[in-house]
Amino acid sequence: MIKKGIILAGGTGSRLRPSTLGVNKQLIPLYDKPLIYYPLSSLMLANIKDILIIVNKGQINNFKNILGNGRNLGIKISYKEQIRPSGIPEAFIIGKNFIGKNNVALILGDNFFYGKGLTGLLEDAKKLKDGCCIFLKDVNNPENYGVAQVKKNKIHKVIEKPKKLISKKAIVGIYFFDNKVVKYSLNLKPSKRNETEIVDLINIYKTNKKLKYKEIGRGSTWSDVGKIDDLHNVSNYIASVEKIQGIKIACLEEIALIKKWINKKQIRTTVNKLGNNPYAEYLKKLIK
Repeated sequence: MIKKGIILAGGTGSRLRPSTLGVNKQLIPLYDKPLIYYPLSSLMLANIKDILIIVNKGQINNFKNILGNGRNLGIKISYKEQIRPSGIPEAFIIGKNFIGKNNVALILGDNFFYGKGLTGLLEDAKKLKDGCCIFLKDVNNPENYGVAQVKKNKIHKVIEKPKKLISKKAIVGIYFFDNKVVKYSLNLKPSKRNETEIVDLINIYKTNKKLKYKEIGRGSTWSDVGKIDDLHNVSNYIASVEKIQGIKIACLEEIALIKKWINKKQIRTTVNKLGNNPYAEYLKKLIK
């Protein structure tokens, strides 16, 4: 069972400059709320309440101004700095003390997930006792991602940005690991990019026959929001869904209220803090 989650929200955000010259990309808006809301909502939907957010050096207070310690959401949020980006597995080294003897989930801070059935997949993956569970999604440009080749319902190969097409199943930015992930991460060697690679970490579990996977179906959406076009496209998607369905995607207070982690009085406090805006108006409707 996984009770702890990490959001890796560091990185230079070079593809989103100049917007990210002075602030973590996870704090810029994705439609009507900060990008960090979306990965945080995914962990909350998986019933993970103890969360570490890893941020760039000097950015902790900026995140705290938005999320605080999580008490207003009925969760616990702590923070650590990443001095410089050196690969996704570094999250487990930075978060070593946070993880302790527990299993852990990791989600990338610039990944967007939404759709029917996704919550069930996350809740199921959270039950992991040992090994590693990754999530796969069919894409049209697998050469841009780490991909998994599946044969007879088992992962046959895992390759980072393959030059030849072996599979259209991209490995998306949410992972569930047992506690051995810390030891494995410490022993990884940097790649040609001078970074440790998440694919190398996953392959250790594959070699040990401890690698599982879940597929995100056609009814769900996933996107890496690391480029201007992605930011624009996903923002338009969120706007369309929210307008048509009359709901808010990644409304953290709504998730917490449904799960009974907070009460309506706590939401009123948040509304007073937010002032007059569409997000606050939506929260008001929740507590009428």
